Amino acid sequence: MTTTTTTFHTKILPVNVANFQFNTIKNEDPFASQNAASVITDPQDQAAIQEAVDQLTAGEAVGIPTETVYGLAANALDPKAVAKIFAAKNRPQDNPLIVHVSSITMLQRILPNHTIPSIYTPIIQKHWPGPLTIIVPTNTTLIPTSITCGQPTVAIRFPSHPVARALIAQCDFPLAAPSANASGKPSTTLASHVYDDLKGRIPLILDGGACDVGVESTVLDGLRQPPAILRPGGVTYESLQVLPGLEGLQVYRKHFVDQQLEQAPTTPGMKYRHYSPEALVVLIENASKESTFEHQWQLELEKRNEKSIRRVGLLLTSSSSTSNGTNNGTSNGTNSSISNKLEEGFTTPQGVTCIPVVMGRTDHPEEVARGVFKGLRYLDTQNVDLIFVQGIPETEEGMAVMNRLRKAASKVIEL
Repeated sequence: MTTTTTTFHTKILPVNVANFQFNTIKNEDPFASQNAASVITDPQDQAAIQEAVDQLTAGEAVGIPTETVYGLAANALDPKAVAKIFAAKNRPQDNPLIVHVSSITMLQRILPNHTIPSIYTPIIQKHWPGPLTIIVPTNTTLIPTSITCGQPTVAIRFPSHPVARALIAQCDFPLAAPSANASGKPSTTLASHVYDDLKGRIPLILDGGACDVGVESTVLDGLRQPPAILRPGGVTYESLQVLPGLEGLQVYRKHFVDQQLEQAPTTPGMKYRHYSPEALVVLIENASKESTFEHQWQLELEKRNEKSIRRVGLLLTSSSSTSNGTNNGTSNGTNSSISNKLEEGFTTPQGVTCIPVVMGRTDHPEEVARGVFKGLRYLDTQNVDLIFVQGIPETEEGMAVMNRLRKAASKVIEL
């Protein structure tokens, strides 16, 4: 479906997450905590949410914070509203969307026969609300085919971010919400990132601060045999495989591949190159030691011997003893040897200016997850010609980080 693109004066409305609360009614419902009612204690925040509700009810798409990345949300039950997501992002029409709900009751309303597949019961109780998406049978009478791309299943998530959860609840309809970036670019973890990519294309962005997780949700298909993680994300493989029914859990591209699934995906993040900044990205895997990483990127730079390369970004990690992971998109706050050469950059013997950015500590993959997209976007603002990225081990959140970096990279060097 196509839609006419309207030019908007994009407004950013700040909201304070501390003013969003949830009251649980204790009863025999096993999902009582997931059906808690939202309460907004500040009138200004309530007004901001109401303005977003009004835009969404009118069929517009708006930028919203979630715990993973910022989302571009629209009424998931309205095909015309969903079309505005694709138009604003310039997103391929065969790339499915994730539907977001604010309660188990809302989920049941949109499922065939209002029934949640039993495989998901312990998973929902453990990890919802949170950065986990599940694949369930779609209800073709309610969910537009533009969301599922004609597949018999639909991807559903219940975000834990208080603003997203309260907004969906006050809309009283689910929201389709891919990442709020121009299609193919690094995902957005700050409201300013959304504005940079989508200003003029959407009417409103709710600014709830920085995203806690920093990478998109894990996508779990419990309907497959054996169950599979189709996209690693904020809920780790390690935390899922111990749950009932997931003992044989697999990870796509780690344990198996399926060309048919890749050509007709049931979830975003499988078919297209994603997360790429303007500069070319070279990912150096298995370079956990900074000296190894430094040697390899310098060697690669010498091999290229391109006079057009005058500025290089270095997206790296540091040891636990040298960084607290709070880099704010720059190299500040680290004692790594590379960034110590100059606070904001240094020059190689070949006259190339290098700008180091620390994502987080190597053995704290949750920090790296929060810093990876922010780092890529920061280096784009520095007009670098090439970005070298230091890979991390694929444990815990590291699996999601490496998934994103491989999709962003134009070249991968495996040591």
